[in-house]
Parts: sequence; structure tokens; C-alpha cells
Amino acid sequence: MANKKTLRICEKGHRYYKSTDCPTCPQCAKENKPQEGFLSLLSSPARSALVEYLGIDTLEKLSQYSEKEILSLHGMGKASMPILRKALEEKGLSFKK
Repeated sequence: MANKKTLRICEKGHRYYKSTDCPTCPQCAKENKPQEGFLSLLSSPARSALVEYLGIDTLEKLSQYSEKEILSLHGMGKASMPILRKALEEKGLSFKK
């Protein structure tokens, strides 16, 4: 059975529909998207998973987690992992083993 979408209104007054309990407003996510760096390459759900749930805003912080830990986050998908691996590699870093 599919989840029913419910109308939500964020703190800024944006109206949007969600079928999950994820509190992220799509409009606010677009407005807050970084213009550069590895976070700018990720989808809004993946970016929120890193920044809002774990406070990961640098590659150094990202390297303290394993791939399995990152993939377990709500909003993080397999498509994001090659982007993150490449960004880490370019800085001489890697995921925790």
C-alpha cells in the first residue's frame, strides 16, 4: 500500500506534500544548495542526510564514517556513493574501513 502524501508547511511558509516523515522542505533545500564543493554534487535528500543528521560538511568528517554507515542514512542512495568516493579520493582521503 502506497503512503498517502500529506500537505506540510515549513517555517518559511512553503507548502509541499510528503509521503514520508522526512521534515525537509523541498523549496528550502533548493534555496540552501551549495554552489561548490562535494555537497553541491549531491541530491537534496543525500545532502540533508549528511549535514542534518550527522553534521558532515567536510570531506574530513565524511572520512570518519564507513560506506555502510553512510548508505544506512535515510535519503542516501547508491548513486551518491561514487560521487563521495571520488571527492574523498581527490583529497587523498577514503571512507573508514
